[in-house]
Amino acid sequence: MILNSKCILCFIVGVLGVYHVQAQTSVPVEKQTDSLEEVLITATRTQRQLSSLPLPAQIISKETIAQSGSVRLSDILAEQTGLITVPDYGGGEGIQIQGLDSQYILILIDGVPLVGRSAGTLDLYRITVGNIKQIEVVKGASSSLYGSDALGGVINIITESPQKPFQSAINYRGGSLNSHDLSLNTGVKEERLALSLFANRYSSDGYDLDESTSLQTVEPFTNYTAQVKGKYDFSEATSLLLSSRFYAQNQEYKASEILSGESDITEWNGQVLFSQQFTDKITSTLELYGTNYHTESYLQDEEGAENSRSFYDQTLLRPELRTVYALNDKHNFIGGIGYTYESLERTDFSQDPVFKAPYVYVQYDTHLLNNLNIIAGARYDMHNVYRSQLSPKLAARYKVDNSLAFKASVGSGFKAPAFRQLYFDFTNATVGYTVLGYEAVPTAIAEMQARGELANIIVPVSEFDDSLKPETSVNINLGVDYKFSKLLTTSLNLFRNNLNNLIDTRIIATKTNGQSVFSYVNVNESFTQGLEFSYTYNPFKNISFSGGYQLLFAKDKEAVEAFEAGTVYGRTSANASAFVLDKKDYFGLYNRSRHTANFKVFYNLPQYKADVNMRATYRSKYGLSDTNGNGYLDNYDTFVDGYAIVDFAVNKVLYKNITLGAGIDNLLNFTDTQNVTNIPGRLYFAKLNLTL
Repeated sequence: MILNSKCILCFIVGVLGVYHVQAQTSVPVEKQTDSLEEVLITATRTQRQLSSLPLPAQIISKETIAQSGSVRLSDILAEQTGLITVPDYGGGEGIQIQGLDSQYILILIDGVPLVGRSAGTLDLYRITVGNIKQIEVVKGASSSLYGSDALGGVINIITESPQKPFQSAINYRGGSLNSHDLSLNTGVKEERLALSLFANRYSSDGYDLDESTSLQTVEPFTNYTAQVKGKYDFSEATSLLLSSRFYAQNQEYKASEILSGESDITEWNGQVLFSQQFTDKITSTLELYGTNYHTESYLQDEEGAENSRSFYDQTLLRPELRTVYALNDKHNFIGGIGYTYESLERTDFSQDPVFKAPYVYVQYDTHLLNNLNIIAGARYDMHNVYRSQLSPKLAARYKVDNSLAFKASVGSGFKAPAFRQLYFDFTNATVGYTVLGYEAVPTAIAEMQARGELANIIVPVSEFDDSLKPETSVNINLGVDYKFSKLLTTSLNLFRNNLNNLIDTRIIATKTNGQSVFSYVNVNESFTQGLEFSYTYNPFKNISFSGGYQLLFAKDKEAVEAFEAGTVYGRTSANASAFVLDKKDYFGLYNRSRHTANFKVFYNLPQYKADVNMRATYRSKYGLSDTNGNGYLDNYDTFVDGYAIVDFAVNKVLYKNITLGAGIDNLLNFTDTQNVTNIPGRLYFAKLNLTL
């Protein structure tokens, strides 16, 4: 693994420095309290203490979310070590984990997947945090339990369930951009029955980062979220859970000074969970899940004549039966069998595709020794379109003592070809280029030839007789957790992802109008590797420091070979002479930063019934495109400069059931009008929480 020696040295010096400060700090013994063990379910699909897992994972608590004042999921994830939010078109945001794009990250709500990805990105901004109990993040390949889309990791949003006979809360946040977020969260719990209702309305006037054009960066929008959950315990061994969630958004849609319209999104999902505990050792759960994501947009001219209309309608249905067999305290098995049915109707598709994929998985979780935990598992996915996939995983954690533990994991992940990569059939009416999905190529090329639209076929149609292969990866994590004392805990993780059969865009033909025909093919092999370091330091009872750092190298193997062979040329400017580039000139994959870091401080003032916090994130420079014409991102291309975001929030309890809050997001007022479209500048907000 290629790691920068200076960064490693800085890491060691930093840890020793923090430890020295901690050792010199006098803290009364009565103020040194152990935090409650955090429990998560995403990593193993069984309840496990976070601190005992052999996998890189983390939990973001409800308390942290509430104190930060954030209202959308993307705002919270952006502040975590190794997680980077990246802008999508229209102001949306995806997430990177360990250098892997958002198309490789599976997003779950209460353990079931969301659909509706634009060019592979699932917009995190459409998810409210108003009823979140905790967010669980598992880094690295997780296809052994979750199949496709979990190649790079899993983010699971766990929503709240009532814990009291009656509880209710109203939350409001208003601020810059004429933004308003209003939520109602209420629930009742009796001896056997628990019911909860959540509703949210969020609106904004949007923002404009470039006033030289007539279009806003993000147009005004309003969205609504509603969720209903009910659970009934027929007995101590039998229970039934019903859950349904609905989301809708309306947004202005403008393409030019004369073309405007609207864009509408509707999303629903429903879940049925029937659990039966047969014995003290065996519990089975039948889960029925369905979701639909629908968008529709149109453009019309100033006189009201329709210019264009597009739609996207995706449905996923998934029944699954899983069983947990707890042989004893040291041996635990989980196995499942399921079936995925997925369909999509979309503008500019050659057909209305349907994916059918039965699957089966099994996992063995054991403590062979008191201090050694091993998890071994595998999943087998069959499919009616792409090749079947076997996804194994092995992880181990060895606890040396109460302060030191080592962990390691290796796993395989895969990403199935997306619908658009198989069935897209789009021709740009203005420019004239064409994009074809892999399966659409034979028919579309024949039709274009018959119409005399092709000047040259670069890739023979026979190359598209086989199936487009899923993208696959092998993920390795090596970590160490060290607790210097009850006050200071640290974690270091080294990672590497080897990606194969990456699906890339290639020119397969040229047209008589001078434009190209593009399609998708399996070509690339690449890797991401680096380290993540995080820490938590509590020098006093009411103050907490935490933070982290990621060092990342993300490169295309073909590019590495080309630079090493001396076949890549660059230039310092458009008019300068070209020269041979050295291997050290290759920067890596697009939109990846070599260095990212975060720092948080939370300070509670119990005597004033208040708390205050400041959170900061840093992202070093990264490149978005090749600007000197050699096809690669090298040190002589144009980069987006590194930047820091600082957020501040304060909360004050006025009475027992009323809390006021205020804050500033992006305190330093960072903006980049061309490249960073998801950060609108400095924002002020105030919030009110009323509990009953």
